[in-house]
Amino acid sequence: MWWLWLSVGLLGVIVLTLAVLWIVGERGRIFGLPSTRAAITGSGGVARVRLSLKAVHGYIYGRWVNEYISFAIHTLLPRMGPRFKRWWADRYHGKVLTHELARAIITLDHEIPRTDLEQIIPYPTAREIVLQGPPQVTVIECPCRAARENPCQPTQVCMIVGDGRFVLEHHPQTSQLLTQQEALDLLQTEHERGHVHVAYFKDACDNRFYAICNCCSCCCGGLEAMRRGVPMVASSGYVAQVNEEACAGCGECEAACPFGAITVDYVSSVNWEQCMGCGVCADICPNNAITLALDARKGIPLDVRKIGV
Repeated sequence: MWWLWLSVGLLGVIVLTLAVLWIVGERGRIFGLPSTRAAITGSGGVARVRLSLKAVHGYIYGRWVNEYISFAIHTLLPRMGPRFKRWWADRYHGKVLTHELARAIITLDHEIPRTDLEQIIPYPTAREIVLQGPPQVTVIECPCRAARENPCQPTQVCMIVGDGRFVLEHHPQTSQLLTQQEALDLLQTEHERGHVHVAYFKDACDNRFYAICNCCSCCCGGLEAMRRGVPMVASSGYVAQVNEEACAGCGECEAACPFGAITVDYVSSVNWEQCMGCGVCADICPNNAITLALDARKGIPLDVRKIGV
């Protein structure tokens, strides 16, 4: 009968561990915070639990996002094989936004119902968008920067777009609700720092777009993953072009490019394969020698002004 007592004991340990995690995760609320209850019971207060592995995954990701991303960067990423890299990218990926396209999301003036973005996001999962304009924006500490020893500052630069109640309730010390102007100011400041706006999609976050991250090449896990062969960030749909007559060969663009796509030998030249069309180089060029051009081979831009109209 010893095996029976061992089984009961192990079950008790598991139940106790889950109970402790629940209490910690819900910040001492035995019955959970309102945003958690809304997530697991559905809309309108209907008392039906919607639990699944994806829901549990989403809860862990949202509640312990810093730990989740740190584990992904430092433990998973260095050990990913080719198949796992593709699997990961299919379920967690981003789309580069030009500064104009990022601003368009924050200043959206019409509702976008759940819309499939198959042509815009070239992945089989997590590629939907649903927004109410103008959307609510909540800023939270960047988990990628938090995972680094000497991160870029400031760290509170990740923008949850849409309902941010879960983040505000579970991360009250590191998150805050932004006004539309504050969100636009944050986008502008990060753009001027040479950081890239990326719209992130994740399967565990209701299979859809949920955040605009302002990514730096030194801290961002998504950009690091790209350098390690994980194809998880799609081009904006634009590519940088250089007017050689106007270019002074100063090297400002080469130093600023987050993707290492520009080299300077008297004049700047753009590596088409590496350019993701973020526009950082175009705005930093003192001679206005660089422009962004639409390129069908780079995909279709995520322009909310043309979606759901």
